[in-house]
Amino acid sequence: MRKKILLIAVLLLCSRAASGQVLISLLFGDKLNTGKIEFGLDGGMTLTRTDGLDPSGTLTTWNLGFYFDIKLKDPAWMVHTGVIVKSTLGADHMPVYSLNDPGLDEEFSGGSVTRKLNYFNVPIMIKYRTKSQIFVEGGVQLGLLHKAADTFYGLEVPDGGDLSYKLDIMDRYYRLDAGLIVGFGYRLLGGNGMNIGVRYYHGLADVVKDDSTPGQFNRAVYLTVGIPIGAGKAAKKSEAAAK
Repeated sequence: MRKKILLIAVLLLCSRAASGQVLISLLFGDKLNTGKIEFGLDGGMTLTRTDGLDPSGTLTTWNLGFYFDIKLKDPAWMVHTGVIVKSTLGADHMPVYSLNDPGLDEEFSGGSVTRKLNYFNVPIMIKYRTKSQIFVEGGVQLGLLHKAADTFYGLEVPDGGDLSYKLDIMDRYYRLDAGLIVGFGYRLLGGNGMNIGVRYYHGLADVVKDDSTPGQFNRAVYLTVGIPIGAGKAAKKSEAAAK
């Protein structure tokens, strides 16, 4: 129990600082880079679904965060970590269920539901980069849920507008998620440019509290572009110091 409380506290501290860190990174990113640590921004597209939630489809969202590549004794090996500040998981095209309101149930009959679970995710991976600048990585990812909602969509509206209703479902989900994450990619410009990569997240924790339903597990494919902030300046300083 104490370990869970400590983990929640650590993730909360990361999440509260996360939004400010993204802004700070744009202003002072070059100060955070050293010869041993590379700091940058990560962002891209997320294709996500919920295993065990049937029927449902894939939800397309965006991700944004910051990262650290911490070089080990052999510079080809490093620890990759950071915080994915904007990381929405969930599912799309779910069937409508009862809202316990006859009027709303009638309005959305035949429509669909989109479920969005907003997490602060912290990947911790071992990363290996070859001399040809291809890299592979793998490890674990921890997540802290801070918002969960179902949005109901109706079939049509007479005036041409959108008929929708948002329902907070935070109380149905556990705050913590955890799983395995693996990926691969390529570093542009001979190792001095952006990182382009693909990662797959396989959640191992049943995220829903209701024991009467099958277990539900987060799945996600991240298409990411990592932009180092001030890495070029840090490399030049390291070379100058070595000379």
